[in-house]
Amino acid sequence: MITSTSYPAIRLIPGPPCTEQVYGTVSTVPLDDLPDWLPGWCLDHLGGEPVGVLFRLQQVSMVFGLRLADGRDVVVKARADDGRAVSCVAAQARLAERGFPCARPLTPVAGIGSLAVHAEEFRPGGEVLHGDSPDVAVRYAEVFAWLMAELAGVTAAPPLPNPPWVRWDHADSGMWPAIDFLDNRDQSVVPAHVVAAAERARRRLLAANLPCVLGHADFEAQNIRWHRREVGTVHDWDSLAWQPEAALAGAASGAFASAGPPTLAPIESSEAFLATYQDVRGRLFTAVEQEIAWAASVWMATYNAREQALFSASQLSGDALRTQAAERLRRANA
Repeated sequence: MITSTSYPAIRLIPGPPCTEQVYGTVSTVPLDDLPDWLPGWCLDHLGGEPVGVLFRLQQVSMVFGLRLADGRDVVVKARADDGRAVSCVAAQARLAERGFPCARPLTPVAGIGSLAVHAEEFRPGGEVLHGDSPDVAVRYAEVFAWLMAELAGVTAAPPLPNPPWVRWDHADSGMWPAIDFLDNRDQSVVPAHVVAAAERARRRLLAANLPCVLGHADFEAQNIRWHRREVGTVHDWDSLAWQPEAALAGAASGAFASAGPPTLAPIESSEAFLATYQDVRGRLFTAVEQEIAWAASVWMATYNAREQALFSASQLSGDALRTQAAERLRRANA
């Protein structure tokens, strides 16, 4: 059995957190424990059946690293088919064609019952870049700006609905997008300061009238691998979103340092991230875009803090938000 410890912990939503990590667990599994449909799918779409399991990440979504009979190593992803997968995989394919460091899709999306399934190349190795200092923020911002510039040249249907952690524009009743496994828990455990910050950030985000673009909505350290100072692979293209550019940059400016359970970067690091992003992209955000960037950083932190509180998980997002919310909301004009 081959194992891999360097593949990212992909944010797998919806579904209750696994016991080892909030957003998925890496484990080896016997070949006989693979879903019944998977060997035949691999034979039909990849020309060979799996003979070994490199890794498995699972919640409701499933990610399998497989060795095929001809020696190829591939990754097969299956998630509930909510209509997003085709657009996400199409965009990922275009970025791979343009030379951006991401896994190249090997198949289009195929429906298997209620699942959307595709395969991509296996890109192991690399290291997580840890830290939340302004210097680290600059390095992440340079990659995010490159990513967003490449996506600007991609034509794909908007991958809607957006991932829930950036779905502040939902039409559900209440503050948060409706997700049963969260909504069915005791909401009284969510700190009042988290709810108050979410309300103010969402109100500011909804008041903006900015055009939406395609962007990566889960730009966290755990989803990026580096080879020394060079980025090796950006993972988790399931998390593309259709939101204003400034909002996506703002969300990334707060979340980039999350190498495990989500946290919120220091304000000065988010500031460095946003300044570098604008510099690399070659344009300054307007005053409104600046505000929306800061508001989005708050919303994503509140979403994460709520989930952590509901599952008695690490309170990294909530603790950081408690000390930073007032200043971030001031900058958001919220």
